This record gives sequence, C-alpha cells and structure tokens, in this order.
Amino acid sequence: MTDQRSPVEPQPLEIPRPKRGEGQWELGYREPLNKNEQSKKDDNPLNVRDRILYTYSKRGFDSIDPADLRGRFRWMGLYTQRAPGFDGGKTATLEEEDLDDRYFMMRVRTDGQILGGQALRALGEVAQQYARNTADITDRNNIQYHWIEVEDVPAIWERLEGAGLTTIEACGDSPRPFLGSPVAGIAKDEIIDGSSALEEIKRRALNNPEFSNLPRKFKTALTGHPSHDVAPEVNDISFVGTVHPEFGPGFDLWVGGGLSTNPHLAQKLGVWIPLEEVADAWEGVASIFRDYGYRRLRSRARLKFLVADWGKDKFREVLETKYLKRDLVSNPSPEVPDKQGDHMGVHEQKDGKFFLGAAPIVGRVNGDILVGLADLVDKYGASGARLTAYQKLVVIGVAGADTDAFAADLEKIGLTATPSNWRRRTMACTGIEFCKLAIVETKARATDLIDELERRIPDLDTPISINVNGCPNACARTQVADIGLKGQLVLDSDGNQVEGFQVHLGGGLALGANFGRKLRAHKVTSKGLGDYVTTVVTNYLADRQDGETFASWVQRADDELLRGDKSLERV
Repeated sequence: MTDQRSPVEPQPLEIPRPKRGEGQWELGYREPLNKNEQSKKDDNPLNVRDRILYTYSKRGFDSIDPADLRGRFRWMGLYTQRAPGFDGGKTATLEEEDLDDRYFMMRVRTDGQILGGQALRALGEVAQQYARNTADITDRNNIQYHWIEVEDVPAIWERLEGAGLTTIEACGDSPRPFLGSPVAGIAKDEIIDGSSALEEIKRRALNNPEFSNLPRKFKTALTGHPSHDVAPEVNDISFVGTVHPEFGPGFDLWVGGGLSTNPHLAQKLGVWIPLEEVADAWEGVASIFRDYGYRRLRSRARLKFLVADWGKDKFREVLETKYLKRDLVSNPSPEVPDKQGDHMGVHEQKDGKFFLGAAPIVGRVNGDILVGLADLVDKYGASGARLTAYQKLVVIGVAGADTDAFAADLEKIGLTATPSNWRRRTMACTGIEFCKLAIVETKARATDLIDELERRIPDLDTPISINVNGCPNACARTQVADIGLKGQLVLDSDGNQVEGFQVHLGGGLALGANFGRKLRAHKVTSKGLGDYVTTVVTNYLADRQDGETFASWVQRADDELLRGDKSLERV
C-alpha cells in the first residue's frame, strides 16, 4: 500500500466563534459556567474511586459528600436510583435529592468484548448477591444493576475486575461505553475486524484525566460489518467499515449524532482511516470536543451542536490541522444497508463454527439467566457472548452439531434464538421503576405489549420496531423506531391524568434514516397502548402496497389511520 497522505502545511486556522461565550476552553473560557463544570474543576471525578473504597463504603450512605453523590459517582458507573412512592408528576417538580433513594444503579461496561464463562458468571453472581437478582442488558452493551448499596461496591468491583470487567466511566461526562459489532472477527461477510482498534481506544480513554472532563457524555460506536449493527448514525463518533479502491478495508468517520430532545443524525466525513490509526482519530475528535465543546448550558453541551455549528468540512479541517497533523484520505462513505443487523438466529462463522443471536424481553435478564448462560458456554465449549446495540446478546463459537441443543437450552433459561418480531424488535429504557428522570413505567408495559401483540398479530411478515422511553431523553432511541413511544402524563377519556405516550411513527436508521413523524396533539394512554398499536399495524397491513415498509407507509398514510381513529380490516 502506498500512503499518499502528507503532513498538513501550517496554516492560520480560523475557528468559528459563537455569538456568545459558550465555555469553550480553547477560546479562553476556563471559568465554570454551571454547577456541573464547577464540580469537575473542584476535583477530577476519577478521584472519587478512592473515597468510595476507603471512606463511603466503610461509613455508609450518609457519609457521602453531595457533590460526589450526585456528580462524581457517575464516573464510577453509579447513579442513585429513584426512591419508591414518587409518581411521574413529581419528576419535574422535585429536586434531585428529594428523588434519591439510598440504593444505586450500577452500569458495567463491556465495550464489545467477548464475555467468556468466567465473566458471565461474575456478572450473574454479582446480580444474585448484591443486586436483588436484577440485571438488564442496555442498548450500549452494558449490564445494568439496581439495589446496589455503597457498602458493597468494593466487593463488587473486586469480583468484576477479577473477570476483566469495569464500571469506570460507564456514566458521567466521559467516554461512555463503546458499541462494538457483536460479530467482529467472526462474520463471513465482515469488511474489517475493528476489535483491536476498540481495545486501543479503551486503553487510551479510560481512567485518563485527559478525557475525564468532557463537556457532556461522549458516545462511541465502531463496526466493520456491512449491516452497520451499532446504530452509527446516533453516536457522537462512529467508525464504519469501508473499502478504499487502492488501500483496501478501513473505516469512515461519522461525527455529531445524538438523540434526546434535539436529535441529530451523524455527519459522514467521507474518509478512509486504516485500522492502526482509528485510535488516533478517536483521540482527535474527543480532544476537539473537550477543547471546543460548549460548556455553558448542559442542554447544548453535546458534540452534535458543535458539529452542526461548524459543519463537517470545518470539523475535518480542525481535526486534520490541529490534532492529527496530517490529511485524512478522502473516500466515498460506504453503502447504507436496508436495515441494521441485530444478528438474531443461528449463523455460520467464517471459521466453520456458529453464532446464535438470542433475545431476552426488552433487555431484562437477571443473575440466574447470566449464570445459566455461563453454564451453557462452559458446557458446550463456546467462546462466550457479546452484547448488542439492541438489548440482545450473541453467543459465539458453538459447534455446528450443538446449535439445536444450545438453542433449546437457551429457551430453558429465558432466552430465545427464534424471537417473534415483537420480542426481537421492541426495546425499553429503565423507566420510572428506577430512573429519577422517568415519567412512566416502561419495562413492564413493554413486556405486556409484546404479549398482547404476539396474541393479536402473531405472524407478522415484515419487521416493525417499537422503542419505549420513559421520558424525552430517548435512551431507547424513541425517534428512530417504526413506532417510538415517549413517556408523559396524558388525560384519559374521563379527564384524569394518567401515564401515557407521545407517539413517533416511521423513524429509522440505515437506508431510511430519519426521525419519526409526530402527529399533532396525539397521545396514547399506557392502558390503551395495545389497542392503539394493534390498530395502526393492522391499518398498515391492510393499506400497504407491494414491498412498502411501515416507515414508507407512514409518510403517505392518512392521519386517521395513524391516529387509530379508523380501523381497516387486515387483508
């Protein structure tokens, strides 16, 4: 390979300046402009680990400094969970400390790594011993616990770290857990295996003071699979497998994606980056965010706002000139798949063994399931499991002769490699059960919804996704589902305030990447959700044209069909 790049010639670099000071460090705005920035300046959040180990775990919950409890603990993967007894109407009216329980949610990051039997068993036993058997698979490759007591955190860390796992910077204004392809290194149709790059990014990023004080969370995704199986459009930084006509396989760089209340799709830079330089590019983008990211308002502190203001060309220029000190190779962005891969079912690997994609229900597993999965991995001599970007898991390295038996054993522990559309394509965030930001229940409601739809529409012949979120923050990617449900309080037919959802229809990633359509003044009660979704899906099935997807139908369908005011009989 001939590398045709050259060092960037020193040029005066014009950095776009905002109309008002946004707290950008590199432009001289170093004084904290809000309490979060002040807290991080007062003490690097990474320092809280020692206080947890040697002070708080020994003296108990009441000894915790509030600045640590509601701030720096997050860098250790810990949030206080929602105290019981507060309904959704209290979420926006009470102070955070009023909603604090004396227990913690804990996130364990996996960052695309294969979880062998030892790691799965550690995850399961921690859930059984310290988390009242709770464990959820999140859409960021995490295992999330609840009911954690601060006194137990040192023992939990010792158990997890002994199995190669960590909670460091699973939350906070830091490099959040990385999304990696669950079939990296094993898929027959993979463009390039990015596992080594993701490991190098993790080595450089975690526990590093250079990146522990970012303006806000910083979400990373990397895949070399052509199905774009890590939702690259909605991450702050994504590396997506591509092929250069001369240099061969490498990665395109996408920046500035994110959802929440002001969603943006990532900007594709149209470059080719070799595997060994991916970590350099990650460092460059993270450094731009650290140095130029907006720190005045938390609501505008994500990278997506900086990218939107600068534009992708200026962003690339700053990255090359100031941080990489070299030009990136231009290359058209890769083709976009019709839909992103979740790898459910049984598939042959390139080495002749097989992987099995398996689904819990809306990511909800528990310690017993994880220990049971560890037993199966050991019993069948499998390599282990990876978590997916869709609250699912993929078991890797199963012998061909064992796939049927392995799939049958998965069913016995509460997982399935043959999920219905509704179980396969429904996600839900934590919701009001544990989350202080939530307004409505999500996990249990989504589980009930799956049961209803499996009874009412059992043989769906086309994929339809449902994402259920407890608040506007879109942790479950509300805006990019076929049916996105954003939790809020609504009025029922009798005028009573009850839990419900604002509906987003026709969103998606991959080829049809767009944000769902909101119907004006349209809300659905939680109780009426099953009837509503059934009506809308039935209307689609009756009214669709040949080959028309749900998202395409939404764009042309009459409002009365989308609102569920009119029901067509299914043909």
